[in-house]
Amino acid sequence: MKGLIMDYPLTLTQFFERARKIFHRKTMATRVPGVGLWRYTYADYADRVCRLSAALAKLGLAKGDRVGTFAWNSHRHMEVYFAAPLMGMVLHTVNIRLSPQDITYIINHAEDRVLVVDASLWHLLEPIRKDLTSVRHFIVMKDSPDAQIPPGALDYEALVADAKPVESWPKLDETDAAGMCYTSGTTGHPKGVVYTHRGVYLHCFASSTVDVLGICERDVILHIVPMFHANAWCVPFAGVMNGSTQIFGGPNPQPRDIVEIVHNERVTLVGAVPTVWIAIQAILEKEPQWDISSIRCIPIGGSAAPRTLIELFDKEYGAYMLHAWGMTEMSPLGTVCRPRSYADSLPDDERYTIRAKQGAMVAGVDMRIVDDGGTVQPWDGKCVGEIQVRGPWITSGYYNNPAGAAQFTEDGWFRTGDVASID
Repeated sequence: MKGLIMDYPLTLTQFFERARKIFHRKTMATRVPGVGLWRYTYADYADRVCRLSAALAKLGLAKGDRVGTFAWNSHRHMEVYFAAPLMGMVLHTVNIRLSPQDITYIINHAEDRVLVVDASLWHLLEPIRKDLTSVRHFIVMKDSPDAQIPPGALDYEALVADAKPVESWPKLDETDAAGMCYTSGTTGHPKGVVYTHRGVYLHCFASSTVDVLGICERDVILHIVPMFHANAWCVPFAGVMNGSTQIFGGPNPQPRDIVEIVHNERVTLVGAVPTVWIAIQAILEKEPQWDISSIRCIPIGGSAAPRTLIELFDKEYGAYMLHAWGMTEMSPLGTVCRPRSYADSLPDDERYTIRAKQGAMVAGVDMRIVDDGGTVQPWDGKCVGEIQVRGPWITSGYYNNPAGAAQFTEDGWFRTGDVASID
């Protein structure tokens, strides 16, 4: 017997249209160096997304075509985040910190038809421009008051202003590609991961649950994690789903920029790697006038935060550091460290020992550890093995890379390459 529930596609179109209807008064902002925060409403955002979608279609892009971005975190970058996938195109965020050789390989391998570039980063692309054989149009975003449009490139603002907004969206399947990110492995070429609408949709629901990131409408989210790094941990999409106030860090944000924005805007959620928070703590220690007590959650990724740092931010600033583990292939969330309620009665020393771990798997992710001989190991806190995962937002393969099949088991698990014990 099968259930009688509608087969409703889980696509980003639903997120966007809901936000446009009920969160139109909420705001987004971008830090503009030397100027401050530039703001607009979700209603403005939605209008520009619809215009950009139309402009991309007018350039000849069709369903399945890749739209690359080479940009810092900004409201314009966020416009591309939805404008491309809502038309059935595929958002491809390119890591600006890779070598020219890797950038060239990634863009050509993904076959990006359009590349949307921050003006401040054009100098990184100009030397390899002729080598980007798949790119038909370069669209440049003026990310500073004195920015110029290079010869032969298109002006992002002119395209948006001249376009008539899309009035209806194409019908999409939830298994259609929504985005692409490339891993930056230590050997060989980077490998492409292709995210589906369904995967992003479900990942957003998982990350919004209370025991994960708890993202909600009342949040003020500051995006410091690069939007080219696993879609900024998918938090911008979850922010739209929930109607959160969203602030984008702009070009090359420094620890002091983060402190000032948190203080002035009463930011509630901001993620970054531990080294950033060590630098922020040094600023706060010397300049106690800054108030970061509004922060309720600091997701930590990239590397483990020292236990002493977790404890310090907890006790001195009331800011909860939350270890999260994952990778590009996992969209990226796999585990978060929220101690169970029965840990509340433990002494501080034991509780902070728990919080220094990588946590438990998020609902939707299945996990096991396997030794070198292929034997699944028990969760006893002693046995060690490779972490293998599976789930609705975990990749099932690499784009145009048959050799990547070696990272998947015959029974459908992804081999992460990370080693751990589970207690």
